[in-house]
Amino acid sequence: MLGYSACALAGALWGTGFYFGRLALNEMSVEWMVLYRYAFACVGLLPMLFHKRVRLTGAEWGTLLLSSFLGIPVQFLMQFHGLAMTTVSHASLMVGTLPVLLAITAVLIGGEKMQWLNWIALTVSTGGVGLIVLGGGKSAARAGVIGPTLEGDLLILVSLCISVAWIFLNKKLMKTHSPLVVTTYCILAGSAMLVVWVMTPWLAGHAAGPPLAEVSMKAWLALAASGLLCTATTTLLWNWGIHHVPTSRAGIFLNMEPVVGSVMGVTLLGEVMGPTAWLGGGCILVAAIVMTVRGREPEPEVILE
Repeated sequence: MLGYSACALAGALWGTGFYFGRLALNEMSVEWMVLYRYAFACVGLLPMLFHKRVRLTGAEWGTLLLSSFLGIPVQFLMQFHGLAMTTVSHASLMVGTLPVLLAITAVLIGGEKMQWLNWIALTVSTGGVGLIVLGGGKSAARAGVIGPTLEGDLLILVSLCISVAWIFLNKKLMKTHSPLVVTTYCILAGSAMLVVWVMTPWLAGHAAGPPLAEVSMKAWLALAASGLLCTATTTLLWNWGIHHVPTSRAGIFLNMEPVVGSVMGVTLLGEVMGPTAWLGGGCILVAAIVMTVRGREPEPEVILE
């Protein structure tokens, strides 16, 4: 149950990232926002490097670097550029498809098994996300918000496929190393790649410099929360969780992200959630309970370093 709790908390904390990210994006570009976010995440994880010396084989270094590259500069930049080009409703609906992609990949490639009841729960959960975002989409249309674009939707979808690859690469590394080690090394390596990706155009004179003095304290606090809470903490919780539970069923808790995002929108941004949205949230919670208590499988052996 601790593994399921870690995945659920990670999904919930990821949901707060929409709110903090929006505050920061009001004052800077996608590239600098993502770079600052991971800079704060690295500050939080840097002490973990001195926790214990770890030795990786050549093949493990290759897997780690590939995971870091796909999971941070490629996936995050692509996803946030997609969010900037489409509506929140469409983006949330795309994110709601991730548990389905994860479960199917776990069964087809990872060799995991799921009972028919778990498949139904997974479908109900994704349907719940659809109810939430469709309700939000109607409100947005009435308010005259610009509609979605095909380019934005496709970027979100491709970023989710990359996210599935990142999850399985991390799980492969955690067969021989602890979640703490995998999380720390992946985020630090991916952040270094992100620095090169973002800084190179600026140094070459093809992009604007980093926003500093003009950034408000509110945005800096949002970036710190995004890095320390929504990146470092969530990734550690998620990796620890999928180390103890089947990946196909852990994916259900990714649907906590749009639920928490909707609640924060209502309480902090004054958005309106109708009966359809509340019904969708109920579907997600019921499905999560079913996935957790039915057909439990033996937990894998914990790896200590």
